[in-house]
Amino acid sequence: MNKYILKKSYKKEGKLMKTWKLVSGILSIILFVFVSFQSCAAGISNTLEANGEAGGSAGIVVAILLLAGGIVSIATRNGGKGGNIAIIVLYGIGALLGFALAGSYADLNVWAGWCLICVILAIIALVKKRKDNQEK
Repeated sequence: MNKYILKKSYKKEGKLMKTWKLVSGILSIILFVFVSFQSCAAGISNTLEANGEAGGSAGIVVAILLLAGGIVSIATRNGGKGGNIAIIVLYGIGALLGFALAGSYADLNVWAGWCLICVILAIIALVKKRKDNQEK
């Protein structure tokens, strides 16, 4: 295949991943606000009902991880594999906590799902970057 076409397709794939990181970072920062407020309400509800669930507290932690993951995603959109690994760890912990501790706070499963989507796309970006570096 023509080297010019290959280089052009690599640049296009790189642009898509950079765009994804920017958009997911902005969405994660915006979701941080919603998840925080919902988690506070869920935590108050859990406390008043004395049901022993930790969904509200887990939601606050997931919200903080969404904020951190969003900031890292935006800051490292032009970077190397270290940024992708940090994104995988931050969103991965958020997904794990969200799914494990949701309890009656069902919306936490949605936010954990968003974290899982971000983890999967960061893994794809990491693998593509490695393939691009090997083929150049």
